[in-house]
Amino acid sequence: MSGQLKLGFIGLGIMGAPMAGHLVNAGYEVFINTRSKVSPDLANSKAIQCKTPSEVAEKADLIFLMLPDTPDVEKVLFGEHGLASGLSKGKVVVDMSSISPIATKEFAKKMNALGCDYLDAPVSGGEVGAKNATLSIMVGGEEGVFNKVKPIFDLMGKNINLVGSNGDGQTAKVANQIIVALNIEAVAEALLFASKAGADPAKVRQALMGGFAGSKILEVHGERMVKRTFDPGFRIELHQKDLNLALNSARALGVSLPNTANAQELFNACSAHGGKAWDHSAMVKALEKLANFEIGQKA
Repeated sequence: MSGQLKLGFIGLGIMGAPMAGHLVNAGYEVFINTRSKVSPDLANSKAIQCKTPSEVAEKADLIFLMLPDTPDVEKVLFGEHGLASGLSKGKVVVDMSSISPIATKEFAKKMNALGCDYLDAPVSGGEVGAKNATLSIMVGGEEGVFNKVKPIFDLMGKNINLVGSNGDGQTAKVANQIIVALNIEAVAEALLFASKAGADPAKVRQALMGGFAGSKILEVHGERMVKRTFDPGFRIELHQKDLNLALNSARALGVSLPNTANAQELFNACSAHGGKAWDHSAMVKALEKLANFEIGQKA
């Protein structure tokens, strides 16, 4: 199969570059395109660089997208030299970006009108998951198309689920981002409280790991907070984007998400202090400003 199916990958940032690398390493012929610089690993691999998304669409049977936001996906799909201008019937487009569920449904209809299949397949797991091929992948689309793409998803992730029809994958990702943001806030508050009370936050974190409070966020982001390592990871500005999707969709649905709104305000405070590009675990810095105390500082 790897000698027959030709793959495309557009968007080679923190997440996309290692994901595309797994496909190349599996022996697939992979056509790539990105607006940023191609990573040395990919540049020195057998991946074939293309000048435009349209060129990728012409050469590949199955094209993956990993882009920052809804307008970026729309531009790659339908803009000048976009995928739509190079696609032919029977090809498959898989958007692994985290974008608007509503826009996703419209994109899928337009792709279907061209005779192409479309899946939305946003991921969770961050840079670590992308590098280790352990991403959770939440998929929206037709079951037959999902089954066709599943062997490729298996090269990039471990927990792969067909959630429902087009847009449902994006809805699941928005729900994921709500949970992650609120967990980051909870861990930040707990470690800040413990540190201000005079306890060693690293030892408190370790003690909590084996109990009911244990979580992936406490494990990974709690360590970032204690060690003050806030290089992304997953940038605050991207989590802000995801929570905007949550809050805008909730408003349209008539649903109140008060704690999601509060988490967004903490991210906004970080952004106001120049932290758009910090890892989202740096939400703790906003709470530290309110407390006039930094985790690890002597009380």
